Amino acid sequence: MREAVEQLLLPAECLLCRALLSFRDSTRVVCDVCRHRWRPLRPPWCARCGQPEPLFGRCRLCAGWPAVFGLARSAVWLDAGARDAVHALKYGGLSRIATDLAAVMVGLQVPALDAALLVPVPLARARVRERGYNQSERLARALGRRWRRPVVDLLVRTRDTVPQTALTPEARLANVAGAFATRNAEGGTRNGRTGECSAFRLPTSAFQRPLVLVDDVFTTGATLAEAARALDRAGARTVSAVTFGRAVVPDFT
Repeated sequence: MREAVEQLLLPAECLLCRALLSFRDSTRVVCDVCRHRWRPLRPPWCARCGQPEPLFGRCRLCAGWPAVFGLARSAVWLDAGARDAVHALKYGGLSRIATDLAAVMVGLQVPALDAALLVPVPLARARVRERGYNQSERLARALGRRWRRPVVDLLVRTRDTVPQTALTPEARLANVAGAFATRNAEGGTRNGRTGECSAFRLPTSAFQRPLVLVDDVFTTGATLAEAARALDRAGARTVSAVTFGRAVVPDFT
């Protein structure tokens, strides 16, 4: 209903350049010209985390990732119009822009995609109430429609975390440590611990499928790595991740 009201009340123009959209494209939010201005990530990059290859030595960004977390890919660099699009999704209440973002993510290469389940990174309850939805969940569902893959809410937030924008890589790791848990499976456990059951149950077979985490932005990968650790504790065999944007890692030296 929210999306229907948006389409009724908002003018059919591009969010970024304000160019009028044709009737055929009236349900879209970003025009083709602005989408073509988004800078795609291209190799050479780290085969695991997708970060541009370091000038020397091994990639330090994904060195501490759990073994189950095998690959992360992003569609475009988070600059100019791409950043504005993400802000519209996260803070502007424009949930239907997720369809435009998913359209440029559909070409990302993920292992065993034909058998995979998409897992949105959960948002803290307070932020869901504030925004009205979880942007990662909207993005996962838009991507799932294109990839024809199911979306499953395997993860929950166990505690709130502070915004990571100004944090150093080390502080980001500490900020999200232990911030995720898995919804309980058939045995009535969460992350292998008893006595923490919820009414929501998932078959344990879900964790045997290839799992693909979906989030809006990748910066250092700390959030995705911590989410992968929670899935690993629940018995996941393989975890990948995809995001729309990739931010340039600030120089904290």
